[in-house]
Amino acid sequence: MIVDDHELERFALSLLVRRDPQIDVVAEAGDGQSALDAIASLADRGLPVPDVVLMDVRMPGMDGTQATRRIIERFPGVHVLILTTYDQDDYAFKGLSAGAMGFLLKDARAEDITHAVHALAEGEAVLTPRITREVLDRTSELSTTDEQRRLGALFADLSPRERQVVELMADGRSNSEIADAMVIQEASVRRSVSRILTKTGLRDRVQIISTWYKAGR
Repeated sequence: MIVDDHELERFALSLLVRRDPQIDVVAEAGDGQSALDAIASLADRGLPVPDVVLMDVRMPGMDGTQATRRIIERFPGVHVLILTTYDQDDYAFKGLSAGAMGFLLKDARAEDITHAVHALAEGEAVLTPRITREVLDRTSELSTTDEQRRLGALFADLSPRERQVVELMADGRSNSEIADAMVIQEASVRRSVSRILTKTGLRDRVQIISTWYKAGR
């Protein structure tokens, strides 16, 4: 799904992602409320909701951050990628805090955007390289010593292999890169990530990474 208040931007993004035969654009919207309504309408009619939403930030009415939070709360299986022209850390930080799993600029290469769509559909997190370090630095600054101990306890039950997966995720590796580093199958990485989410009670990969840094790892 593509959400942007500029019709030409939506059209251009739609053309871009439709070049990939494995990606279908199932809906478009011009603001956050319309996006939420469109997804609800699909669900009410028994139709598949989008796996991934490409979400603009600055829109009239309900903006991208608010829409992301509302969509994730109501449809937790939908993954949101914040896609904006504004290269500002606050947009990334607020979007990720609202539940988005990625942040890219609209001037990213076409292959980077389609790769991000596939990555989010598989439950991976996607961030622009410059934003990644800044967001994680800001996240870690929010933790007190007591909170670090509390958050660190979430990882206490992880096996050595699962902890290695978390460390590699925190290093910005994708599932395929983790599999190569650990000399295991990519399917094994996906199973490990699922077990990590179950054991920690965290929502997604972004929460795993940010919590890992908050815990002072």
